[in-house]
Amino acid sequence: MTAQPPCSTPEQRPGASAAGRRAEARRWRALTVCLVAGFMTLLDVSIVNVALPTVRAGLHMSDSGLQWVLSGYALAFGLVLVPSGRLGDARSRRAVFLTGLALFTAASALAGAAQNQEWLVLARLFQGAAGGVLVPQVSGFIQVLFQGAERGRAFGALGATIGLSTAVGPLLGGLLIHLFGPQNGWRWVFLVNLPIGVAALPIAYRLLPPPPPAASRAGHRDFDPVGVLLLGAGTVALLLPFVQAQQWHGSTRWLLLPLAAVLLGAFVGWERYYARGREPLVSMALFAVRPYAAGVALSLVYFAGFTAIFFIFTLYLQAGLHYSALTAGLAITPFALGSGVSAAIGGRLVHRLGRRLVLLGLVLVLAGLLASALAVQLWTGSAIGWATVLPLLVAGVGSGLVIAPNQTLTLQQVPIARAGSAGGVMQTAQRVGSAVGIAIVGSVFFAHAQGPRPDWALAFQLGVTVAAGLVLAALLVALADVAAGRRDG
Repeated sequence: MTAQPPCSTPEQRPGASAAGRRAEARRWRALTVCLVAGFMTLLDVSIVNVALPTVRAGLHMSDSGLQWVLSGYALAFGLVLVPSGRLGDARSRRAVFLTGLALFTAASALAGAAQNQEWLVLARLFQGAAGGVLVPQVSGFIQVLFQGAERGRAFGALGATIGLSTAVGPLLGGLLIHLFGPQNGWRWVFLVNLPIGVAALPIAYRLLPPPPPAASRAGHRDFDPVGVLLLGAGTVALLLPFVQAQQWHGSTRWLLLPLAAVLLGAFVGWERYYARGREPLVSMALFAVRPYAAGVALSLVYFAGFTAIFFIFTLYLQAGLHYSALTAGLAITPFALGSGVSAAIGGRLVHRLGRRLVLLGLVLVLAGLLASALAVQLWTGSAIGWATVLPLLVAGVGSGLVIAPNQTLTLQQVPIARAGSAGGVMQTAQRVGSAVGIAIVGSVFFAHAQGPRPDWALAFQLGVTVAAGLVLAALLVALADVAAGRRDG
């Protein structure tokens, strides 16, 4: 597998015509539609956190029900990422994207109209599955529409979207609850997706490219149902103990991890067998390509530390310091701003600097996280929001230099015929990392934030320290990849 050759823009090509410039603009408009849809689905991973207290009050939900509002979305989302990515590769990426977008919009309406706990949990499962159908198509379309340095810029925009959606979620959720009140504000956390989804559907149909002729995809139309079942069962067995860490007490849940290892091992063996004469769900040959294997591993470990920060920081501010949902969201905004700007810049620089840019980003994230823990040691009370502005900004800048460039480097040698499934594997690694990280960091946090005399500041500091350790592990993965690249080159 070789990287796609770089292409020039219509303005740079000799004799560029007005039609060529229109085609160029159409590609970037198509990317914008993809990013808007992707932003919605990723936003719903984090936006619900600040709404949980009002959801509990509005629907009289149990602790278990609240946990399933969060974990049900994550489980369903992670479960369908790879199969839907493969379905887009094998059939019609545009049709799968539109289906996912329509289902996500409908599921958001159902969640916003929920009348009881069971209704909301089922709507969130539906919503998560629809998001998992949609998201892999975005990276697939970037592979199809862009090449060379332009692909780096497009992945930079996607990285900015991922970072912003994760960090802006608490702010937007808090703002909606502030505007619409605690009684019904939580409903608008879901209903805000409706006008966006309805408007995006016809635009996406018009702008996104149709699939190539069936003849050009000969040999790539297999779907591998056995692989889908094995991967799905293995993913659920792997994720469930972590996403239910706060509700499923005792050690029995960890028995699912050996089962997950067996199922995923069987999946790998089946994929190797299936690939002898047909196109598998996930080609194991991808993992023989060092940048892809390293990038997936880095995503897994980095997202374990990255997403856990927002979980414990929001809890610390709201439950420990009695911030409102809106002010807690505002306190996280510096990270979002730094991430959004640096991701766009990183997408332009990644072809020149390669994995070294990711190394720089990881160092900045590590410095920002440790500085935020120090700020909590030095300041107390309501001043914490101000004291963490600069550390979170630094961490956000670093995160933008990690996510977008890593996505570009990981997928640059993936054939277009496997773009969706390869992107789905990477995004599944991100979701697994997020679930594991929140469980590990959350357990450390709750060990000191619960009980008759909770120490919220210490809980946050220890949680951040564990998250920083996970980011350090990602840094070691990146260093190993750089060293291997030097040996190969």
